[in-house]
Amino acid sequence: MKNYTDNLTLSASKVIMDNARALRTRMTSAEKFLWANLRDRKLSGYKFRRQHPIDRFIADFYCHEKKVVVEIDGGVHLEEGQIEYDKNRTLVLNEWGIEVIRFTNEEVLHSIIEVLRKIKAFCDKR
Repeated sequence: MKNYTDNLTLSASKVIMDNARALRTRMTSAEKFLWANLRDRKLSGYKFRRQHPIDRFIADFYCHEKKVVVEIDGGVHLEEGQIEYDKNRTLVLNEWGIEVIRFTNEEVLHSIIEVLRKIKAFCDKR
């Protein structure tokens, strides 16, 4: 499985790659705020990528070294269909050895220190 998970980005389709590129240009305020705190290895030297393709998915933030996805959820993630989609997506990512940690927009915007502490702890234990 290691070879497969190391090549998940390579298996992303052109459509997924193009969508990820477009998402980078229109990040939410919460995503921008978190990115300002993750980019350039600011969090304990961990390298994160934003709006990163992983096979057929696009992760808000991805640390390949630790195989950790950080998702920032807005209100749409509270809708019934989206909850089920997110759950199944997480299960697939877990099967590939990737762990997912989720935060709401509000947590990022109002409790960034706690969010960063949790992300660091999550990565440290991997």
